[in-house]
Amino acid sequence: MDNCATVIPIVPDRSAAPRWDQLVQADHVHGSLYTDPAIFQAELAAIWFRTWVYVGHESEVPNPNDYVMKSIGPEPVIMTRAKDGSIHLLHNRCPHRGNRVCVTDKGNARSFTCPYHGWTFANDGALKGYPFPSGYEDADRSKLGLGKVARVQSYRGFVFGSMAEEGPTLEEHLGAAMKAIDAVCETSPEGEVQVTAGFLKHKVRSNWKFLVENETDGYHPSFVHASIFEVAQSGIGTLYSSESTAVSRDFGNGHTENDLRPEFRKRDVPMSWFGTTAEKLPEYTQKMNAAYGEEKARRIMIDGTPHIMIFPNLFIAEIQIFVIQPIAVNETVQHVTALQFKGAPDLNRRMRQQTMGSVGPAGFLLADDAEMYERTQLGVQSQNPEWLYLGRGRHRERRDENGFRIGDATDETPSRGIWRHYRALMEAA
Repeated sequence: MDNCATVIPIVPDRSAAPRWDQLVQADHVHGSLYTDPAIFQAELAAIWFRTWVYVGHESEVPNPNDYVMKSIGPEPVIMTRAKDGSIHLLHNRCPHRGNRVCVTDKGNARSFTCPYHGWTFANDGALKGYPFPSGYEDADRSKLGLGKVARVQSYRGFVFGSMAEEGPTLEEHLGAAMKAIDAVCETSPEGEVQVTAGFLKHKVRSNWKFLVENETDGYHPSFVHASIFEVAQSGIGTLYSSESTAVSRDFGNGHTENDLRPEFRKRDVPMSWFGTTAEKLPEYTQKMNAAYGEEKARRIMIDGTPHIMIFPNLFIAEIQIFVIQPIAVNETVQHVTALQFKGAPDLNRRMRQQTMGSVGPAGFLLADDAEMYERTQLGVQSQNPEWLYLGRGRHRERRDENGFRIGDATDETPSRGIWRHYRALMEAA
C-alpha cells in the first residue's frame, strides 16, 4: 500500500454544491468539514435525516403509555410505548401551528395535548380531537396526526429510527456491529441491557464529527487521559500503548472499534476489563456461571464489553453508552449513562459509581476529551494548514480473518473508515 501522503491542492468552490471528493481524501480531510454551516445542513439531510440513527432503549419506556423525550440530530422526538406495547417515534410538533405538544422529559400518558389550541393526540400519534370541531367539517383527521419517524426498529432493545421511507434495513446498516451489541447483552446473566441509570448531558463547542472520530481514536488516551490512568492504577494505559496487542478496526458503514480483547485475553483474568476481579463480584460471577456455564462465562468475563462507535451517534464504551447529538456546526451534546445489566445488581452499582467518577460533574475522563474537542474546533478555524492528516498506520493497515480493515491500537484506521462512509453518504445524497 502506498504510504506517501499526497494532498491535491484544491480550494473548494463555495459558490457551488460541495465536491466531496475534493474535501475527503484517502488520508486527509478539509478543515471546512468541521466549520462550514452549509456543510452541516447538508449532513443533516444526507445522514441524520436519511440513515438509521440510535434513538433510545426499550427499557426507558418499560410500561404501556410510558414516554421519554429523545432526538434525531437536533430535532426532538417523543419515544412512546403504546397501550399494545408497540414503540413509536413521534415528532414533537403539532400539525396545526407547530407548537410542541410535549414539554416534559419523561412520564406516562395516553395522550398529548397541544397547549396552544388544545388539539389532542394519542401516544401513537393519531389525532384524537380538537376543540370547537364545527370549524373543521371538511378536514381529514387521519392526515392531521403527529408526524412519525418513517421507520422504527429495535435490535436487542436498542431502538433506531430512520426518517427515510426507503433505504437499507437496520440489519444492513448495523452489519457486524450487531455482534458487538450481542456481546454487550451477553455480559448480563439474563442477556439484557437496561438503560435505567439516568443521563448526564455534556455540551461542547465543537463539531459532532470530532466526537465521533475521538471515540475510537486509540492514539490520544496515553496523553489526554494520562492523569486519570495514573489515579486509577488499573493498567488502562497499556491498552493504548505502542506495544499494545489491541487493534483498531473498521467494520464498514462508518462503524469502528478499539478491540481490546487481545490484551484482556493475554491477562487471562476475568473482570480485568472492569479493573476488578471475579472474587470481588461473587453474586455476578455465580449468576454468569449458572446462565452460560463456567467455560463460556469465563470467556465473556475476560473479554468484557466492546469499545465501539456505531455511526453516526451511538458509542458503547465498556461501562457506559454515549449518544451524540449535533445541535449546530460548532455545538454538540453528549448524553451519557452507565450501562446496567439485568440480573447483576452488584456489578450495576459499581458501573454507576465508576460512571460518575469518570464522566460525572467532577470526573476527569470526559472533561479531558471536552477540552480537546473545543481546542480543536478553535484550531481548525485557522486556514493554514487547511487540511487535517489522518494517515497514521496507513502503511500497516491490513485485513482480519473476517475481511475488515484493522490497524494497530494507536492507528487511525477507524477515522479513515468513518470518513470513507461519510463521503459515500454525502455523494449518494
